Amino acid sequence: MQDEKLGTILNDLVKIHEARIASYEKAQAAIESEDEKALFQQMMEDSKRIIAELHELMLAHQDEIEGEEGRVYRAWTAIRSQYVGNDRHTVFSFCEYGEDTVQFAYSSALHLPVIMPYRLREILSQQQDKLKESHDTIKSYRDVVHH
Repeated sequence: MQDEKLGTILNDLVKIHEARIASYEKAQAAIESEDEKALFQQMMEDSKRIIAELHELMLAHQDEIEGEEGRVYRAWTAIRSQYVGNDRHTVFSFCEYGEDTVQFAYSSALHLPVIMPYRLREILSQQQDKLKESHDTIKSYRDVVHH
C-alpha cells in the first residue's frame, strides 16, 4: 500500500512553488537593483511554468488539484525560514535558503515510497535539475554581494 498518493505529492510541490513565488515577491520589494529584480522575476516565472506543468501532470493522473498537505509539504514548511532584513546579502541568503528547501522538497518527493510512473519521475527530476541551476545562481549572487 502506498503511503502517499501521487496527487498529494504533486499538490505539495504546487504549494511549495506558490510559496517560492511569494518569497521572491518579498525579495523583489526589498532591493533596488533592476537587474536583481529581473533575476527574481525569472525565478517567479520558472515557478509559474512548473506549477502549470504540475497541474497538467495531476490532471493526467486524474488526481485532485486541491487536497490535504502531505509529508513533502509538511517537511518543507518545518525547515523554511522567515525573511528578516533587507540588505542585499540578507535577501540573497534568504533566497538561497528557500532554494535549499525546494531542493529538499523535490528529493523528498522523489524518495517517498510511492509507485511513480517513470515519465512522472523523469519530469520531477528535470524540474529539480532546473531548480538546482536557480539555486546555484542565487548562491553565486549571495557570495558576490557578501564581499
